[in-house]
Amino acid sequence: MWSSPGTRAAGAAAVALATAVTVAGCDSGSGTAGSSDNTTGRSAASATPSPTRSYPLSTAPESIPSVRKHEAARGPGWKPAPNSGVVIAKGSEGLADEGKLLSQELKISYRGAVAARAGDVELALASGSGAAESYTLTARDNTVRITGPDQAGVFYGTRTLKQAVRAQGTMPEGVVKDAPARPQRGLNLDIARKYYSPGWIEDRLREMADLKLNQLGLHFSDDQGFRIESTTHPEIVSRQHLTKAQVRRILALADQLHITVVPEIDSPGHLGAVMRAHPSLQLRNVNGKATQGAIDISQPAAAKIVDDLQSEFAQLFPGQWWNLGADEYQALVVPNPEASYPKLARLAVQKYGANGRIQDLTTAWTNARGKALGPYGKKLKVWNDGLFKGGVVKADPDMEVQYWTGKEFGAREPVAYLSEGRKVVNFNDEYLYYVLGQPNDFVYPTGKRIYEDWTPLVLRGTKPVPERYSKQIQGGVFAIWGDFPNAQTEAQVAQGIRMPLAAVSQKLWNPDKPTLSWSAFKALAGKLGV
Repeated sequence: MWSSPGTRAAGAAAVALATAVTVAGCDSGSGTAGSSDNTTGRSAASATPSPTRSYPLSTAPESIPSVRKHEAARGPGWKPAPNSGVVIAKGSEGLADEGKLLSQELKISYRGAVAARAGDVELALASGSGAAESYTLTARDNTVRITGPDQAGVFYGTRTLKQAVRAQGTMPEGVVKDAPARPQRGLNLDIARKYYSPGWIEDRLREMADLKLNQLGLHFSDDQGFRIESTTHPEIVSRQHLTKAQVRRILALADQLHITVVPEIDSPGHLGAVMRAHPSLQLRNVNGKATQGAIDISQPAAAKIVDDLQSEFAQLFPGQWWNLGADEYQALVVPNPEASYPKLARLAVQKYGANGRIQDLTTAWTNARGKALGPYGKKLKVWNDGLFKGGVVKADPDMEVQYWTGKEFGAREPVAYLSEGRKVVNFNDEYLYYVLGQPNDFVYPTGKRIYEDWTPLVLRGTKPVPERYSKQIQGGVFAIWGDFPNAQTEAQVAQGIRMPLAAVSQKLWNPDKPTLSWSAFKALAGKLGV
């Protein structure tokens, strides 16, 4: 790729402070809860609320992304103490991994499936209790209970707890009810043009998880390299690559962190690394000149090699999604494709009649590559410039559009796809493209610009699409592309994307306008270490 509040007053002295006083709605201001407790010199585990003392109403926990609803209460909140532990509710034993990770992060014990006691954090599944990835976090009576309808939701609750303790020292008293505004929230990484070490990728997964991002795209095949070990076609693999064992470790970590990895073998363009070992498959124009990255879709052998690779890697990657690519097929970016590629033009007429065009052959190619993945149950994604206006052959209506640009030849407005009823994921190259070396007028995106100006509705340029299309926009992904791979080191890339990724997380999880200024948001990110 060249590229989401009345108030009940406390009864005077008769109200025991162990009873939470709630405020309906979201208080998203910052600040620490239970400051009165900090003056007592007692640990949280021994800080039994007294009816002779009072606490201010708590404020929402400090986290990135910010929580969507916090019911404030009066009380000291919760903080880790020497006798604190993480426990799993009966019937929720599947949360063991989440519990063990949290115990390590908070430096408290993990006691497994036992009854909670004062000072503990209890994790529990509550089937049918909310939307996917949602959670409820209750801090009361010196305990924390995190529940959700699925493991991912409970996990995100643990992220909020971890961040609040890190930023404030305490999980504020009260109840958090939280859920993402968009189901797809992610990072896309081009490992084809720039090799990234397994450890670097694993570090990004951990950062993503703390930001409640749930999708990592891996673009591992392009003109410059094919970066994962292949057994069906070892001849195409670049010298510097990931072994399958390394990929399996990455996938295992991603699974633990509730991140789906989305593989991409881009075709019929961006296949230069494949064709270096198979030059006879390269598309040539009317003058016999080879076309950069483009495979000759008229040859059965071209379809076979791509299907071989897709079948092999569909078995390696267990996630539900597969990115077919389909962008920037160079036969379709010239003024007159039929004149420049007469062989393809003749085949299009032969197959589809007098109105057949090369774009029909290309659409049929993409449909066929998707159909070949049928046995593996994958949901399909394509880049927006891989779906064309008109034509005899229509693209599979279930393909999800990754809208990245309006700069490509013949690119359509986002509404063209939305009005067809398609689901769209926001990859807006104006805000979300981190292109190494900054070629073709790209500039490194900033977290400030994303935080202040971008929303998931801004799919192209700086103008949002109408609100009526909001439900079709599945989310957004921040993308790193390696056009000039040596322009930055791994460490520089990691630092460069840190605040943009935090800003993307905020805008995809919480649909409300952020309450923190950019400077305050940036300072919070520093406190949280995200």
